[in-house]
Amino acid sequence: MKAPNLLRGFNFLYFALLAMFIPFLPVYLDDQGLNPAQIGFIMGTGGFVTIIAQPLWGMISDRTKTIRKVLLVLLLCSAITGYLLYDSTSYVLLILYAMLLYFFLMPIDPLTESLNFRIAEASGISYGSIRTYGALGYGVVALLTGYVMSYFGAHSLALLFAGIGLLGFLVSWFMPDAPVTGKPVTLSSLKHFLSNKETLLFLLLVFISSVPARMNDTFLGVYIRELGGSPELVGQSFFLAASSEIAVFALSFWWLRKGKELIIITLAGAFYFIRFFLSAWITDPHLLAYLQILQLLTFPIFYSAAIQYLYSIVPEEWRATGQTVLALLFFGVSGIIASYAGGALYEALGGQTLFLSMSVMSFLGMVFGLILHRLYGRKSSKIGSSV
Repeated sequence: MKAPNLLRGFNFLYFALLAMFIPFLPVYLDDQGLNPAQIGFIMGTGGFVTIIAQPLWGMISDRTKTIRKVLLVLLLCSAITGYLLYDSTSYVLLILYAMLLYFFLMPIDPLTESLNFRIAEASGISYGSIRTYGALGYGVVALLTGYVMSYFGAHSLALLFAGIGLLGFLVSWFMPDAPVTGKPVTLSSLKHFLSNKETLLFLLLVFISSVPARMNDTFLGVYIRELGGSPELVGQSFFLAASSEIAVFALSFWWLRKGKELIIITLAGAFYFIRFFLSAWITDPHLLAYLQILQLLTFPIFYSAAIQYLYSIVPEEWRATGQTVLALLFFGVSGIIASYAGGALYEALGGQTLFLSMSVMSFLGMVFGLILHRLYGRKSSKIGSSV
């Protein structure tokens, strides 16, 4: 089997694991009797573990000059840990196994993206033709997980997770490797990268906008359950969200225009505001699930434009550093704050207040995006020319 086809299958299976972990861990914890504050604590602490684990496993990959072998170790450990997590009921064990799964599962993402880029380039095909299968796997298995959890019970996720993990291990065993040639992020390179005002303001915009987005990822399933929705409805909501991303990413060559990134980001912020404001007032769990189709106007547009804008203001030699910082900010730091603060707010004031607060943050992000567009939207600046 050709390398791209193996990698497509691996993307499908890895993002299937993420679909069982990111949206359904809070639902599983809720099923075990944990309150929103306890759920937020586990998810937030997992964010800290991710920030440490991703650079650590990246360094191990650099030192051993292999991605595939590191993936094999991480997948095997993830399959075992995931089984133990979804088979546990003790609060202490849930914390322990969740932290271990954050340590093993989340670092697979940047290693997979590295393989995607390198094999796509070597094979003369587009990166999107491989990565689309990841979005497909996320959507399909999110839908499947909801039905499995509803009909066979929460603990049935243990066997499903372990089975997909071991299948991913088998596929990765036959995948080709790719040497690691990227330079690691150092304190000196980070200081140089962050010494530009435009970069700092842009990263602040990403942070403001990503916190409510991550709050939604963490607590949407819990809120749907609170409104009376079933686990399969939670799966349907994330299936709608993930499926909507596929076409947007695939057509990014058509709608993503150079020089228009900031206004596109601002428009995505406006739709984030609309999405969360409407979520706060919806009391029908089915309607809330169907509202997730607005994902096609929010995350894929925001993140694609953010990456392109970052590349437009960062010289080529700093792009790897920039993308690492962007990913850690959007998925790591913001996730920590979203989980801790979101859990405390949910516990104290309820889901409606949480979503109203998210809409306010998104509105502030939209306004800040407009300000940056006025300041920098017509510029084609480079950090290298100003440092």
